[in-house]
Amino acid sequence: MKKSTWKGVTIAALSLSLLMVGCGNGQQPQEGNQPAENSGEAAQGSVGDLVDYKIIGIDPGAGLMKATANAITEYGLNDWELVEGSSAAMTAALTKAYEKQEPIIVTGWTPHWMFSKFDMKYLEDPKGVFGEDEQIHTIVRKGLKDDQPSAYAFLDKFEWETADMEKVMLDIIDGKSPEAAAADWVNSNEEKVNQWVEGIEPADGQKLTLAYVAWDSEIASTNVVKTVLEQKLNYQVELSQVEAGPMWIGVSNGDVDGMVAAWLPTTHEDYYSKLSENVEDLGPNLNGTKLGLAVPTYMDVNSIEDLK
Repeated sequence: MKKSTWKGVTIAALSLSLLMVGCGNGQQPQEGNQPAENSGEAAQGSVGDLVDYKIIGIDPGAGLMKATANAITEYGLNDWELVEGSSAAMTAALTKAYEKQEPIIVTGWTPHWMFSKFDMKYLEDPKGVFGEDEQIHTIVRKGLKDDQPSAYAFLDKFEWETADMEKVMLDIIDGKSPEAAAADWVNSNEEKVNQWVEGIEPADGQKLTLAYVAWDSEIASTNVVKTVLEQKLNYQVELSQVEAGPMWIGVSNGDVDGMVAAWLPTTHEDYYSKLSENVEDLGPNLNGTKLGLAVPTYMDVNSIEDLK
């Protein structure tokens, strides 16, 4: 692997600073905990009045935020405000509102633990602003197959389901460290894990670096991959948490060995179009991701058009 530093990655990332990236699964929300008491829907007025014409968003550079801004324009929601923040701030606001059964609209994506813990639904998007369902791909640096064939073989086989990812995410939200949640999932899913590593020769303690973004989904998947590489294949794995731009650039210039966090074809489309010739795409590790506006099911609103 190249010895160049992350300083170069940061500089290179500035050239892509206008690109917007995000996170996201078309699976139906699962039945979760029931809200405690009804207060929000008893209020009078339009949906906008109930939520103060605010959509609670995440990081300002996320593709989901770009898509939501486009939705506000396309649907003529001129009075609405997209509130910038973070994934953690958005889920904290959602949790607080849900516990009191108050109305709230958030930028949502699946896989995400909110759909396992709460009864949630996506607002219909008849204009298709948020695009079709996506996939999460595994992307590795050029030359990994020759340098680290065992790691390459495992990463090429790695594929799991939405329910798997959401289980790890929910354990983390409920208090486990990402490392402990990943280890527990690996220990509880030996059959699946053994299929991933079947026939692969363990390494001799070589070092690998994996990059990821601080989304709940990618924290879960990257820690599971790290656990398997260390426990089953005898690698030493370093994780590097960065923004999406540096993540892609790090893999493309060889500073990073790989990532399991590429949302395609829409969310990371700009990065892929610029850097795909410099990386190797091992294909999807999870199918059926989804982006959109989400609300608790106790809210009487079904479509983005209803927000006018």
